[in-house]
Amino acid sequence: MDLVARGTVSAGLLLFRHGPGGVEVLLGHMGGPFWAKKDDAAWSIPKGEHGPDEDPRDAAIREFAEEMGSAAPDGPMLELGSVRQRGGKVVTAFAVHADFDATHIVSNEFTIEWPPRSGRIQSFPELDRAEWFDETTARRKLVTSQSEFIDRLLSALEGSPARGE
Repeated sequence: MDLVARGTVSAGLLLFRHGPGGVEVLLGHMGGPFWAKKDDAAWSIPKGEHGPDEDPRDAAIREFAEEMGSAAPDGPMLELGSVRQRGGKVVTAFAVHADFDATHIVSNEFTIEWPPRSGRIQSFPELDRAEWFDETTARRKLVTSQSEFIDRLLSALEGSPARGE
């Protein structure tokens, strides 16, 4: 069965670079009151939803800009495939070798009623911060289903030593 099968679909970019301890990846901490006091399993690749007629690569580039406040870095995109998250959303990811200043991101915002049943509508950033993590830490920080992208990235880099340099 096709992984996408008429569910919500998202696409995102997983930036990677070579750090002193090996490969590092850029992740964003999910914003809003539900994630404010969570750290482990509360980070994501910069990603967002797209329609059935939008190319996932184009969506990944667009969503990176919306969630990080800067254009996606240029460079070859390495396909990492798709995973299904616990809630049913299918996320397709692409990796790009690049360095990126994660200290001053400006994410787009979403609005919700907060606190619940208060009648007050508040705005929150989709990502409230971004950081570079080594592969071991990234696996712990990422929402569980997305840690598969780390494995796929490392496998692809091992299979092609010149890739990403």
